[in-house]
Order: sequence, then C-alpha cells, then structure tokens
Amino acid sequence: MLALQKVFKLLPMIVFVALFSNYSKAYSSPSGEEIENVVKQTVSIDAGKIGEPISKYIYGQFIEHLGRCIYGGLWAEMLEDRKFYFPITDDFNAWSATAGDGPIDSDEFLILVGSPWRVIGGKNVVKMVSENSYVGKYTPEIYLKGNGEPYGISQGNLGLIKDKEYTGRIAIAGDPEATPIEVSLIWGESKNERQTVIIKKLNNSFIKIPLKFKSGATTNEGKFEIVGRGKHKFRIGVVSLMPADNVEGMRKETLALLKELNAPIYRWPGGCFVGGYNWRDGLGDPDKRPPHKNTAWSGIEPNDFGIHEFIRFCRYLNTEPFIAVDTGIGSAKFAADEVEYTNSDTATPMGKLRASNGHPEPFNVKWWACGNEMFGEWQRGYMPLKDYIKKHNETAKAMWAVDSTIKLIAVGSFEVKDWSKRMLSNCANYMNLISEHLYWSDKETTIEHVAQVPTTIKEVVKAHEIYRKTLRSLAGKDIRIAMDEWNYSREPHAFGELGCRFYLKDALGIAAGLHEFYRNSDIIYMANYAQTVNVLGCIKTNKTTATLATTGLVLKLYRNQFGVLPVEVSGVPESLDIAAAWMKDRDALTIGIVNPTEVKYEINLNLENAQLTGKGQHWLITGSDAMAHNEPGEKPRVAIKENQLFHISNKLRVGPLSINLYKLSVLN
Repeated sequence: MLALQKVFKLLPMIVFVALFSNYSKAYSSPSGEEIENVVKQTVSIDAGKIGEPISKYIYGQFIEHLGRCIYGGLWAEMLEDRKFYFPITDDFNAWSATAGDGPIDSDEFLILVGSPWRVIGGKNVVKMVSENSYVGKYTPEIYLKGNGEPYGISQGNLGLIKDKEYTGRIAIAGDPEATPIEVSLIWGESKNERQTVIIKKLNNSFIKIPLKFKSGATTNEGKFEIVGRGKHKFRIGVVSLMPADNVEGMRKETLALLKELNAPIYRWPGGCFVGGYNWRDGLGDPDKRPPHKNTAWSGIEPNDFGIHEFIRFCRYLNTEPFIAVDTGIGSAKFAADEVEYTNSDTATPMGKLRASNGHPEPFNVKWWACGNEMFGEWQRGYMPLKDYIKKHNETAKAMWAVDSTIKLIAVGSFEVKDWSKRMLSNCANYMNLISEHLYWSDKETTIEHVAQVPTTIKEVVKAHEIYRKTLRSLAGKDIRIAMDEWNYSREPHAFGELGCRFYLKDALGIAAGLHEFYRNSDIIYMANYAQTVNVLGCIKTNKTTATLATTGLVLKLYRNQFGVLPVEVSGVPESLDIAAAWMKDRDALTIGIVNPTEVKYEINLNLENAQLTGKGQHWLITGSDAMAHNEPGEKPRVAIKENQLFHISNKLRVGPLSINLYKLSVLN
C-alpha cells in the first residue's frame, strides 16, 4: 500500500481546446451560475513513487452452475430439461418462484420445479419408463391411437428471431408403425407458421436424427413440438435445440461481450455448486451425461457444460481456467484424479480417459481452488475448522503429488472468527494464495453505497497485514489474497435465480473497489467478479440478446485501459476515489476518478516526476441518475463515452455520478 505524503509543484495550466459534445455537457467551462456549484480540490500524484505491479488477475471472472449464468446465459441450449429429469405429467406445473427470492419481474425467470413439457393428445399419452432409459432415470414413451391425430409433447416460451436458423438433434426409438414422427419449430398459431422435420423410419434401437429449422417470425412465444401420427408407441431419449450460429454450444452474443471484458482468468464450476459436484458426470457424450437436481441451488443440472466445454470456453476467450474442487464431500483422491485428468499425459489412467473423450493433449490447468466457503453451514460438506485444516492439507498434498506446478488457493474468511488466521497458521505450506469473499447490499445514500466497497477491502487487507507480521508460519512466504468472489447483491431477481439488476451506483462502487485493489497491489493478487452472466453477473441476457450491465462497462474499461504500475496519490477529498498508474512502457499515466456525489469537481493536479504532453484520452461512464441501468434488447442508458484530448491542462473537471478514466501522454 502506498504511503500518501508529499506536496507537489503545480504544473502550468493549458486550456482545454477540443472536447466532444457529450463531454462538454459534463466538463466544459461552466457558466457563472455553474461555477458556484463546482468544488475545487488539489490532488497530488508522485509518478516516481511506484508500487507493486497490478496483477492482471484482479480482472478475473467467476462462472457458476447457478440460475441462468451458464444454462440460459452462456450456453446456447434453448430447451429446458432436454434429458427429461422431471417426469412428464398430464397436469402441467413447471414453474414457481422460490421462497425468499423476492418479486419476480417476468414469468420467463421463474424457477423450474417440474417438467416443462406439455402433453399433446389428452390423458395417458405419456408414460415415463425407467427400464432401458436412454439417459438418467426416465425416458418418455408416447402412446399413439392409430387415428392419424397427433400425440406427443411440446415446449413453449422459446425466443425466436425471424430468418434465423436453428439446429438440433433428437434421439428416438419406437415401433415402425409409429411413423410418421413430426418434429416442429412453431412461431405462430396457423398451420403455415411452423417448419417440420418428418421422421419416416423407426426401430426399437435409438437413432439420432439431426434437426434444422428457420424461423419465419420473431417471437418470445415460440414452440417446439414432437408428435407421432401412427400406431403403437415411440420413445424420446433426448432432444436439443440451439441457434445455428452457436459457438461450440455457446451463445454467440454472450461470447462477443465476454471478448470485450477480456478477463484473464475464469473460476468454475463454483461456488457452492462444487460441494458434491461429480466432475466425471460432465465427461463423454453430452447426450449420455446424467441429469440431476442442482444440489446447491434450484433447478436441474444437465451436465452439458463439463470440463471439456469449460476448457474450450477458456481457449476461445484466450483466458486461463481456474477450477474449484470439492473438499467437503469429495475425497482427496477425487480431487487428485481431476488434476490427473486435466494435466497428465496418456500414460496415466485419467490421462487415458481424457484421450478417450477426444483430447489426448493435457489441458495444463494451473490454478485450482482447494474448496469453497468451507466455513459456512450452507456449503455441502461443511466441517469445523480443526477438521477442515486436516482435510485441506490432505487434499493439497494429493493434488501436488499429481502435479507439483499447480497453484492452490485455500479457503479463507477474515469475517469468520480466526478462520483465515488459523488456515494461514496451519496450512501455509499447502497453499499459494488464500481466498476472501465479499458481497455488499444497498446503502441509504449513493456515497455510502460506493464507499462500503473500498472500506471493506481495506479491512481485509489490514487483517492480512497483521497476519503477515504476527504469524511465524508466514515467515519468508508471500501468500497473497485471491478475492475470488466479490460483488453487490440485492433483490428482486429479475434475471433468474439471484439475477439482480445493476445500476450506475453499483458501477461507481465496482470502480472504487478496483481502485482499492490497485492501492493494495502488494497483497491482492487475484479477484474474480461473481458470476459474470445473469445471476450477479456483469452481462445480462434475455432469450435472444445480451448486454453489458453498468458494472460490466467498468470492468471492460479498466481492464483494457488502466495502467499496471500504481503510483502514489494524495490529497483526495473524502467524497471522491482517485487512483493512478503508469502504463507498462511509461509513455502515459492513467488516472481513475470516481465521483459518487451530485456535485461537479475541478481537480487541480499537482504532478511530480512526470511531465504531460497536453494530449490524451478520456473515458466517461455516467447516467441520468444513480439508478440508471441497461436492459438486454433495449438501447443502453449507460455507456462508455470516449474523448480525444488535444490540449489538456492540469485541471480535470469531473461531473456528478461519474467514472472518469484519463490516459495522459507523458514526455519521455
């Protein structure tokens, strides 16, 4: 953490000459009346006092099998319960609001509690058969009456776009006389508002049939229908439907925004979800992976997104995988086997298994979370700290025995009495980093709402600084913090389970949190914003589109534009949050200014050990009020506005409720 000490020389002032129209509204020289509302403040920056380099890993993300983060957000599958975990019944009762989740804004975001498939043809048409089930416990068997009428199942509420193509597949078996089988994509009520794939041949062995459709209209009420018009019966083993432009099973529009975020690392699969998660269930043919209840959250886990999909996701985004293992219910060997599966060659049993699943080359996963929140009774496999210390060390030894080069992140919590302290005292030889999780709720004022983020981060840092000074186990070690979950959280949940909206006031707080990470770059090495898509994520989706939430704008801007060598800043008024850093080549100085107040500021910059050229760039994030937010499918209310600065002075004008990032060119 940098000390704030010096007073600096005032640079000669150069008048602003060129500003863009939207910039001038918030930053142009105010009228006589406006001048009275501008607070003037001198802030000092010593560009010669450089702190520990800012780790790229503080811009990490976290995706979890929770709500609509992966399924319904990242993953492109459009059908719910495509493997028929829930029995199909004559009485349709699929959706419900979960207790305690607060108001639900749309039926689209209710929680799945029963089969989403409706019966076509009346009572006793569908029987759930467990004998020789295609996957999981049940396979639906459809009974036909031989009268030429359609009998089968359908699913609604699909988001379709006019002229967009969709692809899928169905595994189907049955009596030859059951044909024809009609599989249809439907976008309206008339007979012409559908496209149908007709299956003319069947036998008692399951066959996979490819499906291809093109929607004739845009609707959020599309349907997918499977019916037979022949005799006897047929079975549906599994079915899938995705937009044809999916990228290896992932939503194209979501991936485009993830590319913009440019996060260097992603934590997966949990979170609380990892407790009891069997990573082997996510291997092999996706259609044969067993579905089961999501034991940590609501809904079902189809196991469509497993290790191989996660690695493909990371490689597509040019990011690093960070995998969490179960240290509660799971054994040390179970965790070690997972490391062997990802990192060992084909001479090992797990390496051979990986090769049989289509990937002979090791994945070489470097980062591993050794457990998640084992201090809390909500975490499956929770145990007292004295027992967990033994479990952690045993698991770490087993994992390192397989691959000694991996980096292990231990479960920490400064908020739970002595947890982090005792983990560091007893497990320091079996970790590389220690995690901390921080979440914040709403405060009465925007200033309080924003300030709580850097304040709590500072408290965590202070606790760990004391540990470093007082624990003999840390002598000669540099075990830094991985803030591998951090974010705001609130109700209502408008984007699925825990899917809250984020407002301009949240963006201000996330920016201030990043500033605090910069100020403590010597002790905070990693941070993973939770949980990327929907849920508490910085990307929000509906059925067909996606958008960056206000917090996503901040993470994108700072990741791509802020410097890497933090410098000393002093004289900052209590109401603002200011951080500064050199770019890697020291050809420019970046300055981030967060203003959570309703007033304008004029910052008089005292700069030492650097000289500005008068040129630079300015990025602005602001909005009409603290509750401004973005909605998928609508024009953004909050955006990043960029301005080129050709003649910039030492006076920086900062509008109310704004995040400002300056990149100022410096004379070499």
